[in-house]
Amino acid sequence: MLVKNAGFEWSGRNKRPPKDPLNAMISFGNGVMYTTILSELYKTALDPAISYLHEPSSKRFSLCLDIAEIFKPLVIDPLVFTLVNNRRIQPKHFRDEDGMYFLNEEGRKIFLMDFEAKMKETIKHRKLGRQVSYRYLIRLEAYKLIKHMIGDETYKPFKAWW
Repeated sequence: MLVKNAGFEWSGRNKRPPKDPLNAMISFGNGVMYTTILSELYKTALDPAISYLHEPSSKRFSLCLDIAEIFKPLVIDPLVFTLVNNRRIQPKHFRDEDGMYFLNEEGRKIFLMDFEAKMKETIKHRKLGRQVSYRYLIRLEAYKLIKHMIGDETYKPFKAWW
């Protein structure tokens, strides 16, 4: 993992609970991403509990997990690197509760502010030929799934071209 800040060390991915600040930030970011995806799915006709990669469950919205596999590497991972490498998030932004790490309130505010800025960023969509935000890209992914299910188009997951 490319982290320049000496205040953070990477020993591998762990969760439930995160055992270091980087894993805490990744887990928090993933949770925010799932919520954002769910919000966009509610604007479509898709049932967020019915998925194609993760096992469907009535206890979770597995379609959010499926779509998050596409967007976490594009949004969450670079955001974590940027926040740490630019020292916007520092070890003081975490609390340690018996070896379990969590972002404190100030750390969550910084993360969420930068996350929202990222979701508003736009890229020129190759097929549409216009600028679309990362948030709208998520909804477009849901629309592609709908088109696939009704037989209009074969589903091709979003792939970054930049």
